[in-house]
Amino acid sequence: MNYRVLTVTATLVFVLGCGASQRLLAGDYASQPAGVAVVDAAVAEGVDREWAESVIAAASRQQSILDAMSRPAEKTKPWHEYRDIFMTQKRIDAGVEFAAQHADVLSTVAADTGVPVEIITAIIGVETYYGRIAGSYRVVDALATLAFDYPKRSEFFTSELENFLVLAWESGKDPLQLKGSYAGAMGFGQFMPSSYRAYAVDYDGDEVIDIWENPSDAIASVANYFIEHGWRAGRKVVVPASGDKASPEVFGGGLKPRFTVSELIEMGFEPLGEVFVDDAATAMKLEGKNGPEYWMGLHNFYVITRYNHSSMYALSVWQLSEAIAEAMRSQ
Repeated sequence: MNYRVLTVTATLVFVLGCGASQRLLAGDYASQPAGVAVVDAAVAEGVDREWAESVIAAASRQQSILDAMSRPAEKTKPWHEYRDIFMTQKRIDAGVEFAAQHADVLSTVAADTGVPVEIITAIIGVETYYGRIAGSYRVVDALATLAFDYPKRSEFFTSELENFLVLAWESGKDPLQLKGSYAGAMGFGQFMPSSYRAYAVDYDGDEVIDIWENPSDAIASVANYFIEHGWRAGRKVVVPASGDKASPEVFGGGLKPRFTVSELIEMGFEPLGEVFVDDAATAMKLEGKNGPEYWMGLHNFYVITRYNHSSMYALSVWQLSEAIAEAMRSQ
């Protein structure tokens, strides 16, 4: 399958329904200097000004989004509780079902990219329960609320709002109908607008990149994201390790590997599995149910963390992928 990233010719799509009754609910962002700046940035990339202004004017401030951002429950959990969210028999079984339903696309994409079927499936399983829970917020509301009313990360979400305007304009999609998470992530794989523009691909050649309702495009887009971030086909992701006698300096170095496997071994952190001693690796100490768990993350583990900057997230994806693969083999 020869799929490619598309740049769709822009078409003028005027937003309907921005009457007085809706404007009472909107955040009145279009008249704010920050809102004007977002429109200006989008216009500089070819977006129609009147169209962009109407979209920003229709955006509504959502207090529930600000509340959710202030208490991201998953990230405050210890590893064993975080893992239990995703490592359920129902999610594993649903992953097997998803992989069977989309077997042809998954096998073709895996063969073309080297990203395993089970890894692609697990990403979609962790992100949206295989498309079942993809978010109910209007993306424009989420991004505008966080860009203009969440100073802590205003710069990031302002950029994402600009990207959203451009992608909606270029694709001809109605920006007031696109739904996503409270952080503005979209579709089966929960791409932020900047990731959509950079990595989303058209798998089936219909000249539409649809990660919301077309699982084929979503599957290919997830794999493309991994390839663009350096996924190495056929290489391991992570191995358990022995770290009780490790030097404290091996931990706390961040997600990006800063030691080689041989250097970690010299500092008392030993892999409990076959690895290349010259490979870069990250040492992790996580809170298990019965005490510390030690893991050695390799290059592909770091690639997974580029999707979501969390070692617990990446380890959950890997463990779910292993469980899905084992269940598929048993069938």
